[in-house]
Amino acid sequence: MMTVTTLPFRAFTTPLAGLLMGLLLSLSAAADPAGPRHYDVPPGPLAPALHRFAGQAGVTVQAAAGLLDDRLSPGLSGDFTVADGLRRLLAGTGLGGSAAGPDLYVIRPISGQVLDRVEVTGGIGASPAMALPVPYQGGQLASGGQVGLLGNKDYMDAPVNITSYTRETIDNLQARTMAEMVRNDPSVRGASGAGGMLDSFFIRGFAMNEGNSGEVSYNGVYGVAPNYRVLTGYAERVEVLKGPSTLLHGLSPNGSVGGTINVVSKRAPAGDLNRVEAQYTQDLQFGGSVDLSRRAGEDDRWGMRFNAGYTDGDTRLDDQQRASGYTALALDYQGERLRASLDLLAQREDYDAPSRELMLADGVPLPSAPDGRRNVTQEWEWSRVEDRSLLLSAEYDLSEHLMAFANLGGGDSEVDRLFGYPTIQNAEGDTRDSPSYMLFRNQRRTADAGLRALFDTAGVAHELSVQVNGYREKYRRGAVYASASYDSNIYEPVSRPELAVARPAHIPDMSESKLSGPALADTLSFLDRRLQVTLGARRQRIETDNFNAAPGSRHYDESETALFTGLVVSPWSGVSFYGNYTEGLSRGEIAPAAAANAGQALAPYVAKQYEAGIKLDRGGLAVTLDAFQITRPYSELNGDNVYRAGGEQRNRGLEAMVFGELGERLRVMTGAMVMDAELTRARDPALRGNKPVGVPDFQANATAEWDPAALPGLTLLVSASHTGEQYLSNRNRERLPSWTTWDLGARYQSRLAGTPVTWRLTVQNVGDKAYWASVNSWSMLTVGAPRTAVLSVTADF
Repeated sequence: MMTVTTLPFRAFTTPLAGLLMGLLLSLSAAADPAGPRHYDVPPGPLAPALHRFAGQAGVTVQAAAGLLDDRLSPGLSGDFTVADGLRRLLAGTGLGGSAAGPDLYVIRPISGQVLDRVEVTGGIGASPAMALPVPYQGGQLASGGQVGLLGNKDYMDAPVNITSYTRETIDNLQARTMAEMVRNDPSVRGASGAGGMLDSFFIRGFAMNEGNSGEVSYNGVYGVAPNYRVLTGYAERVEVLKGPSTLLHGLSPNGSVGGTINVVSKRAPAGDLNRVEAQYTQDLQFGGSVDLSRRAGEDDRWGMRFNAGYTDGDTRLDDQQRASGYTALALDYQGERLRASLDLLAQREDYDAPSRELMLADGVPLPSAPDGRRNVTQEWEWSRVEDRSLLLSAEYDLSEHLMAFANLGGGDSEVDRLFGYPTIQNAEGDTRDSPSYMLFRNQRRTADAGLRALFDTAGVAHELSVQVNGYREKYRRGAVYASASYDSNIYEPVSRPELAVARPAHIPDMSESKLSGPALADTLSFLDRRLQVTLGARRQRIETDNFNAAPGSRHYDESETALFTGLVVSPWSGVSFYGNYTEGLSRGEIAPAAAANAGQALAPYVAKQYEAGIKLDRGGLAVTLDAFQITRPYSELNGDNVYRAGGEQRNRGLEAMVFGELGERLRVMTGAMVMDAELTRARDPALRGNKPVGVPDFQANATAEWDPAALPGLTLLVSASHTGEQYLSNRNRERLPSWTTWDLGARYQSRLAGTPVTWRLTVQNVGDKAYWASVNSWSMLTVGAPRTAVLSVTADF
């Protein structure tokens, strides 16, 4: 298996390219006429019925979150046009379908609840901003997701690899943070540990959300989501788009090129919602949440959804206490031509004795991992993180085939913290730490506007998007460092007297960045959409003022263009071949203090990805398989001690996922990634050919749910996660051992006094394995989380 990954990337793509070319020669003969098709959709729950219909019809179906819940379809059997088939499939549900683009239909309530008639009308204006791809069979993943500038796409039509985790999966896995959710993705691994103030990740082997963070998008927009950690109480879906996405989402604030994580906020569903939840997490963490929504006005055009939650108490880690809370208000308006939404969000998280990543002193061998409950941070060390965000979004139909859209928002993050960076001194696990009192202030503002048009030229359908965006970020930091240190041990932590560290008297400006530029993308559809070609480019201007640099290098103003080319070929129903070439831009790094050009901001980097794959949809079970290569430059000190771009990291990989239903009572969500990562260029010959820090050769996840027939209402869950060996540094001298953990869970749905109640129990790391979970790009170690039991009770009134 590993031999495959060392082959040149051309070995992956050349045979596939030849196959695609051969398919294109025969597609014109295979294209179906625009007439009746045969359908075989059994009666049952509406969401899987619509997805099966969409696959047989060759169209995409979207609906607002929760709109399809608890609705049943009469099914469909026979030969029908798409419009007539959809009308019959929705009969008696109180819903109708509106054509919103080439082979795109949006499901929404019928005005006046005319149950025996469904209007199917054309026009781009039929697509509300709140519509989402319907859940895939089994409900664990959605059938598509947001592809940035291209809008929502069915996963079969997307020229990229995107995975969208539904609210149902977030609830059933009891994922309280976004990091707990995406750790179930085989292409994603955490680079920071549980119990700390920051979540960071590796996607396809490249770091994301390190440093000042802020690389998680919110409804497709950067600069709005909380900067250091995203809670899931206000999330409808969590989407992972793999690979560079500068064209699609704009330049990520800290230059992530391995992928993008997007949080889709909750919206008010068609019916009233009154949901409360009580939570308990081992050792003594108690909490609760409320989820309320209403729709009002003519045709229920106005919507309101309110979410709030709070948790407080002792965690599983030594001496640690955590208090976490959020409040989110989402308002929306769905008019005939205007659709708008406003999201307001406040979040705070406080830790006493926050866990820290561990550094390893030079020459010290890697000791065995400690028990996950051990915590070398002192009980008098702490962190406080507070976020406030706002996002206003709007769409307006200028005509039947032309729509204008805009987003305006931002977020403010404040961090007060007192802790240090423990360093392991010897093989016995002794540590030394010197704390610091730091204040961070991060202010982000974002705005964009654009047009989306649908038109035909010479028999070719176009979906054209034009956008102009702007992003500004201001970062301030104040710091006071302790004059003394304390010793402890990773196996037997020692309590030490508090060290006096003064609060910083002021918070000086550190940097200010502005990102701006236009973007253009066009998806051309040929042969009844069996061939789709997407072409696009984004011109990004990057202005940076680094106030901590020498006077001559404080400012730079650079521009770069990121290109995108995507191809989707669908020769048969349920089969899509896809490929892309995409570029990702990263802001240039800041030269370190030891460099002759200390503080200088370097020019932007351009990362390049080649990707090709196949996606299969067998009705209730989906399979994706792809191969990719990403190359990204990085900077290093040259022979004159000047920090300059000169290195390069190349990651080649194979990814596979299987999700959906294996039977009436068995659902799966599983995948794996094989990686061949290499430092292809480096000034130091000893580094060339080495593996980058923190990138394993193999990682896999598997989750299965089973509903025992003998016990109605009960669901059992098992989940496994495996990560291969990782090198602690680019020198490749020390390796973290591979590890596998198992989670077990159960949920039971019942009714108490007529009220639907769901009980959930999850035991994470059921074997209580002690392991080194990861190492970040700064060679800092993360201890794996211990066995933890999570219990919740949810009731809908």
